[in-house]
Amino acid sequence: MADWLIAPAEEADLPAVVALVNSAYRGDSSRAGWTTEADYLDGQRTSLKDLKADLAGPGPRTLLVLRREAGGEILACVLVEPMARPDGLAAYIGMVTVKPTLQAEGLGRTMLAAAEAQGRAIGAARARMTVVSIRESLIAWYQRRGYHLTGERLPFPYDDERFGLPRRPDLEFVVLEKPL
Repeated sequence: MADWLIAPAEEADLPAVVALVNSAYRGDSSRAGWTTEADYLDGQRTSLKDLKADLAGPGPRTLLVLRREAGGEILACVLVEPMARPDGLAAYIGMVTVKPTLQAEGLGRTMLAAAEAQGRAIGAARARMTVVSIRESLIAWYQRRGYHLTGERLPFPYDDERFGLPRRPDLEFVVLEKPL
């Protein structure tokens, strides 16, 4: 695999991150890549306003971006947020995104490893994430990387368009964890 440059996103990177995330999560289900949610969610996955709000939250939140070279096209990203839990600090890993035409080339694993390293750097003992429950192939992908289902299920926020416009009534999130 090529050497990749992974670094925290800068303010100027945010519009490109929004475009990348929306193309991967909400792009046409017939296009390249396997992580689309277009079959069951319409609308945007994120907006510039929402991404800025996510980054402005409490604690050391980090949006990592991957490029081939400095200043080059953003090919992947991941958001890492500290999450205080009754049993200690966890790193919430979200928005794991790879450019659709580059999916299945190992960039998702690369970004997940970078996110886990960032979680360890902020003192987290484990990583947590949520995945829409019907995304069985994605859940299995995370399980092959050491994540396990916790048994927790969270309701899908049907009344909040920031999470998309649901096309079916049975959406919910499952929670996955991995020790760091």
